[in-house]
Amino acid sequence: MMNILSGDRPKSVILSVLLAVILLALAFAPFLFPGSRSLETAARICIFIVLVASYDLLLGYGGIVSFAHTMFFGMGAYGVAIAIDRLGTGYGAMGLGALVGMVVAGIVALLIALLSLRVRAIFFAMITLAIASAVAVLVSQLSQFTGGEDGMNIRIPRELTPAFRLGEVFGTRVNGKVLNYYLVFTGCLVLFLVMLRLVNSPFGRVLQAIRENAFRAEAIGYRVVFYRAMATCLSAMIAALAGSLFAIWLRYVGPSTTLGMEIMLDILLMVVIGGMGTMYGAVVGTAIFVLAQNYLKELMGGLSEATSALPVIPDLLSPDRWLLWLGVLFILSVYFFPTGIVGRLRGTR
Repeated sequence: MMNILSGDRPKSVILSVLLAVILLALAFAPFLFPGSRSLETAARICIFIVLVASYDLLLGYGGIVSFAHTMFFGMGAYGVAIAIDRLGTGYGAMGLGALVGMVVAGIVALLIALLSLRVRAIFFAMITLAIASAVAVLVSQLSQFTGGEDGMNIRIPRELTPAFRLGEVFGTRVNGKVLNYYLVFTGCLVLFLVMLRLVNSPFGRVLQAIRENAFRAEAIGYRVVFYRAMATCLSAMIAALAGSLFAIWLRYVGPSTTLGMEIMLDILLMVVIGGMGTMYGAVVGTAIFVLAQNYLKELMGGLSEATSALPVIPDLLSPDRWLLWLGVLFILSVYFFPTGIVGRLRGTR
């Protein structure tokens, strides 16, 4: 187990139990939580764990603030969509699209890194924001390739659609959508373990040293710009692969689903809630945030009905105010867990 986790122990009994519960819940989601909505939520958690962890590789380990992460996510998604649209439905087209999206994301990230990483952090963040905004506008205008604002519907192989049925397992109907889910789950698990290996390698240690003190790291012989550029490229390529899985699962790609600034803000919130500088923070933060996004409104509706006889409280718990309470939960998590939930559980100062 330690080899699988690259020697990165959770270092907390509570965190170990929490991670085990999340892993088992995602691994057996089609059987534990039957229903289309539950499966959609589980798949989104899997994909966003990889996306958030890839961003934490950049921010938490490399100390690099970027607002272009959704751009790389979208490159992977559009790579699959355009490849299937041009080459037809098939696993070869899916794989080629994911590969091309990953390579393009890596090249673009390298160019951005080489041209911009020598400037101060805030200016680099502004440059990435400008580039991401320009790409989003470009995608919406190139309608002959990207479908414009309407996006693109993706025709995936029949074996991955609900029309393909295998039978029943443990009382649950297993169809192509379940197989699609396990494709997403397996791909995300492999990518997460690769990142866990990466941050616990000598390369990851150097990244952390650069984050703590770039001048000292350069003084002892490490090429800071090279390591930061490599971190940017690796983060972008993994984000592109997460985008490819998202496109295959959703069977649709559009500017609002992959390139929106709202997604970037969600990624930042998940990183802060879980804890920066730890891969496990991406798991915990993403699970909590996505579950709150999908079920907090319903929970508040039930609480509002249960307290209908009381004054004021039903209005405060109205489902229309779910975003307000989501903001309150975020503020409380930052106040009580300044190093994130995982950082607090590990005793990190």
